[in-house]
Amino acid sequence: MNISIKLLNFVFMKGPVTIITHPTTSEEVTAIKALVKALKIKFEIKTKDEQPYDPAFVAKVLEGDLDFETGNFKAIKTEDLWK
Repeated sequence: MNISIKLLNFVFMKGPVTIITHPTTSEEVTAIKALVKALKIKFEIKTKDEQPYDPAFVAKVLEGDLDFETGNFKAIKTEDLWK
């Protein structure tokens, strides 16, 4: 089962903390959901199939990384940025 559960909560008001679990059975998913609900913590469930970014965008970013690694880029000095 490909499900990640993100638990969102504030710790000492310093900002959100994300806890990612990787349950392997539906029983584990049920148990985690019950625990989080009992603790009154907000949570969301996302399957592995859900991707936060458009695959075409991800492909372009990975292509740019590959270009950089292979030396296919042009370096510009900071002082020349606005010329």
